[in-house]
Amino acid sequence: MGGAVGGREKPALLGGFPLGPLTGIRVVEIAGIGPCPWCAMVLSDMGAEVIRVDRADAVGSRAADDRSLEFVNLRGRRSLAVDLKQPDGVEVVLRLASRADALIEGFRPGVVERLGIGPGPCLERNGKLVYGRMTGWGQNGPRSQAPGHDINYLAQTGLLDAIGPPGGGPVPPLNLIADYGGGGMALAFGVVCGILEARGSGEGQVIDAAMVDGAGLLGSLFFGMRQIGRWRNRRGTNMIDGGAPYYGTYETADGRWIAVGAIEPKFYGVLVEAIGLSIDELPDMDEVGEWPQVRRRFAEVFKSRTRDEWTEVLLPLEACYSPVLSLDEALEDEQNLAREAFVSEDGVLQPAPAPRFSRTPGEISGPAASPGEHTDEVLRDWGFEAGELQSLRAGGAIVQR
Repeated sequence: MGGAVGGREKPALLGGFPLGPLTGIRVVEIAGIGPCPWCAMVLSDMGAEVIRVDRADAVGSRAADDRSLEFVNLRGRRSLAVDLKQPDGVEVVLRLASRADALIEGFRPGVVERLGIGPGPCLERNGKLVYGRMTGWGQNGPRSQAPGHDINYLAQTGLLDAIGPPGGGPVPPLNLIADYGGGGMALAFGVVCGILEARGSGEGQVIDAAMVDGAGLLGSLFFGMRQIGRWRNRRGTNMIDGGAPYYGTYETADGRWIAVGAIEPKFYGVLVEAIGLSIDELPDMDEVGEWPQVRRRFAEVFKSRTRDEWTEVLLPLEACYSPVLSLDEALEDEQNLAREAFVSEDGVLQPAPAPRFSRTPGEISGPAASPGEHTDEVLRDWGFEAGELQSLRAGGAIVQR
């Protein structure tokens, strides 16, 4: 086993790869953007050997070398560059698929079929392969070929309509829900489930992961609440959408913000008393019609002190309080530091692998790679002979950075 590093257990290495819970699993990632690279990142963090198949024409390009956009999401795997317009390039990917546990891609339906690396030929080469497909709308349906991004898929679920202030428009929650939670995380879960099943059945299958499906699944609680009349179709009028005064954000005297989530009566009582109000003088916390009045009163009180002053008062109490930190401040927060929630890789501070395992912890196995940086190395490791590599390079089917 590896030694402890701060609050984290450093895993041992086998052939340069960490011994995380997915050690021994091989994944081929067809390069794309958004949730598919994020899925590949978390699989790599957990010990899987993930290789990224980049486009041959991306090697040395200015756009590809500027890794700042998705530096973190591209961490932890090696890159090879392949020209999929050439039959020999297609054959390279099919041979990789023949030795992989899973392949993941994030193109519109039909694209990989036209390239010759769709589920059919890949599963012909490897009957146990799990073929993970990441799209916005899914592999079928009237919108399956339509372009879109996180905000479009989230809008389709009905959940975007529920996020925002009363009297205002819907507010995009970054691209966390459809892209990463409903997309990348669902695909990672599906791939691992498929691999587990294939180990028992000896048969692979196709995973159809649609961001609109996954985002909807994340909202299951709210669909249930709506069906039984416990959720209003008006933004900012429900208990956990910012409507309740005890669950929301407030501006402070210095123009910063704090967050309170005192849903339970015992925590609400602590919060009210700590900010200098009397629980007996306020309406019952469940009187929805009084929420706007109480929220205005809370806003006045919180505006009377700075964020840090409120933190000093409320953080030690069981008031369900947090200062709203900036991205930079989160890196220095005492709880995050104690947990080593952010780690440095190639000089870039970034979220550490999660969740944590007591015996086989995940670990970042390396920084983002340039397209084609490991072409020869990867192909040698995956069974290609030196003569084959020379021939493939000479014909332009593969490119080494």
